[in-house]
Amino acid sequence: MAEYSDSITVHVPSARLFAYLADVEHLPSYMPRLTSVHPHEGDQVTVTAHIEPADAPEQDVTSEAWVHVVEEGKSLEWAAPSPHDYRGRAHVDEGEDAGTCRLTVELHTRHTGEQVEHRLKEALSGIKQAVEKVER
Repeated sequence: MAEYSDSITVHVPSARLFAYLADVEHLPSYMPRLTSVHPHEGDQVTVTAHIEPADAPEQDVTSEAWVHVVEEGKSLEWAAPSPHDYRGRAHVDEGEDAGTCRLTVELHTRHTGEQVEHRLKEALSGIKQAVEKVER
């Protein structure tokens, strides 16, 4: 198992970032491979992603997952059943400067290597860009 964690400062109030993240329909705006998200009753979601595996033709894949929004403490937890044991947590903290906040994302997966680290940074950057763009 591999554990990954990274953080980014976002120039919006923490409540604004948390509200944006808590709306799972925003996922495709900051997760480049996701093409659609359909929330269901409770924490369940169906996600579709466009992938380009090294050993197969590019394709769209659909899977079930769950996203649990924890209002107290401003965090989200998620998991997708797969052989990769993929799950994670995002936590929003107040920033050092007024009108900013700090987003930390932790991932747990069987995947290892620079590609996971790159995609984590890509997701953090995508969230920052998406929510700051909406804020303007």
